[in-house]
Amino acid sequence: MRAKLEKFSLIAAGAILGIMLSLNYSAQADKEANQQLPIDDLRAFAEVFGKIKNDYVEPVEDKKLITEAINGMLSGLDPHSAYLDADAFKDLQAGTQGEFGGLGIEVGMEDGFVKVVSPIEDTPAYKAGLKAGDLIIKLDETPVKGMTLSDAVKRMRGKPNTPITLTVLRKGESKALTFTLTRAIIKTQSVKYKMSEPGYAYIRITQFQEHTGEDLAKAVKALREENKEPFKGLILDLRNNPGGLLNAAVGISAAFLPKNELVVYTEGRTEDAKMRLTANPEFYVKGGPSSDYLRDLPAELKTVPMAVLINGGSASASEIVAGALQDHKRAIIMGTQSFGKGSVQTILPMNNGTAIKLTTARYYTPEGRSIQAKGIVPDITVEEGTINTADNGLNLREADLTRHLLNPKEGEETPPVMELPKVTPEPKPDSKEEGKDSEKDKTDDKEAPMEPGTKSDYQFNQALNLLKGLQILRR
Repeated sequence: MRAKLEKFSLIAAGAILGIMLSLNYSAQADKEANQQLPIDDLRAFAEVFGKIKNDYVEPVEDKKLITEAINGMLSGLDPHSAYLDADAFKDLQAGTQGEFGGLGIEVGMEDGFVKVVSPIEDTPAYKAGLKAGDLIIKLDETPVKGMTLSDAVKRMRGKPNTPITLTVLRKGESKALTFTLTRAIIKTQSVKYKMSEPGYAYIRITQFQEHTGEDLAKAVKALREENKEPFKGLILDLRNNPGGLLNAAVGISAAFLPKNELVVYTEGRTEDAKMRLTANPEFYVKGGPSSDYLRDLPAELKTVPMAVLINGGSASASEIVAGALQDHKRAIIMGTQSFGKGSVQTILPMNNGTAIKLTTARYYTPEGRSIQAKGIVPDITVEEGTINTADNGLNLREADLTRHLLNPKEGEETPPVMELPKVTPEPKPDSKEEGKDSEKDKTDDKEAPMEPGTKSDYQFNQALNLLKGLQILRR
């Protein structure tokens, strides 16, 4: 027995040593603190490994034990660090290019359950009525409790046109809700645009993908051609945008900021994690100056009055853009406080086709404000005035997630904000008796999410009114 345990201990210790070496353990950590490996802790791990191999009720493969150990090691750090098996790694790469299979929701883990950060617009999840803050407790008949985030995501993805039923807990609801969705190839259109009124452009960014900056440039040119004259005002809608690629966020910011202005900087423990990203092509395009998709945009884009809409579903890259435009006094930020994901995740490929998503730094706005667990506070708070919003007063934030990183500048004063009153939705015409159609209303909420940038969008209309007022003052 002892010989077996010693054999298992050697296997486990060797595996852990290999993992640490592949992560450049000694290079990534503080040199003085990590001159020696924690031998006692590794010995304890090896002992547990051996006990499981020898005494667990059923045989367990070495690969499964090591994989689960890696999962636990990463998920125990913070809500955003994770182990990506080969399939999850491929899905992540496909997602940043704007096409992947699944339901269309950005998710995280909370107390062992899957929590919806934001549904992606024009996807099965969005159309079904899933909302930020929803807690997914069952996938079909399988409880989520005990699954890793990677396992849960894998179950939600699948062949197009196949159904899946999600059981969801929602704040304010007395019992669980069920949603039956049909999986689809998710082709997200990251930039949507229109002329709201003559002179007033509306641009909505749903996610920051590989070609989002280029799509923004095309949108501006198309709007400018339609408008014929310089814009009077522009609304940039980042609500329920879960984030995405950092270079895309820098490119979007650079479209509205003067060259060389600081967009965001990061602070971490390694030199690679310390970056200062400015409104220069080297930080948002892969090629040289000739590849700069912003080079021939109309000059008025740097000065046109702007309003940026955010809410609790605006996270990460969205917060970088909103923070940069706010700090440079380039735009008025409107809506509700953003999610507060101010940490940088680096994808580190492993030699076996898998990867780890590891939190390596924190984001800071140009004025040195940390986004982490605090988010962007709007200049003008405008609560949503409809019942069909993904934010809907649930107020799910990064700070609500278990093991979230702390804000290193906690305690700093928050600048004063102006608040516009929240509009109470009018009763539906067919609701003649109190409570009679409550179930019907809930069903309607699921099937008809509010369409951004329309007359029913209270926050959008307040932004448009603000820009019109600024236009009058400029005369």
